[in-house]
Formats: sequence, C-alpha cells, structure tokens
Amino acid sequence: MKEVPGSEFIIDADLVILAIGFLHPKHEGLIKDMGVSLDQKGNVGTDPSYMTSVKKVFSAGDMRRGQSLIVWAISEGRTAAHYIDKFLMGSTNLPKI
Repeated sequence: MKEVPGSEFIIDADLVILAIGFLHPKHEGLIKDMGVSLDQKGNVGTDPSYMTSVKKVFSAGDMRRGQSLIVWAISEGRTAAHYIDKFLMGSTNLPKI
C-alpha cells in the first residue's frame, strides 16, 4: 500500500471497520536474519510438517498461509503443535487437524 497525495476525504460515520487485504509478513528482522525461505506469495514457506527451511523452526497461521480467518490460524497452530511434538518426542498423541 502507498499513500496517494490529495486523495483524503471525510465521511461522517458512527463506526468504521477497515477491511484491508494485507500482504505477506514483514521480511525484515527475524525472517530475513534467519534466512527462512518464502513461498511465491511471500509467506514463510514450510514442508508438509510445517517446518521451515531452517531446521527446528516451524511456522503456522498467517505467517504460513497468509492472512485469513482466525479459525484457520487456530487449526494451523494445532496442526503445527502436532508436528512439533512429534519432532521433539519422536511420536505424538496430539490430533492433527
């Protein structure tokens, strides 16, 4: 997104909800510093077990699939927990959703 000079306007309203389609997570900082691979959309890339290109680093939710519904983030977090537990313990009893 970028600001367009002279495009400002005022609308009287009691409530304003902004629905702005965000892009991928910011690459500056930890993602760039760790050298994590990105997918074609600029999100953190993972293998089927949610591990990134950096061994022992996992990703889920908005970082992995892009901004979406909170239910997807919850599901992704639970699935990532399954794979992280399996990676750390060798097996898991956690459900894979």
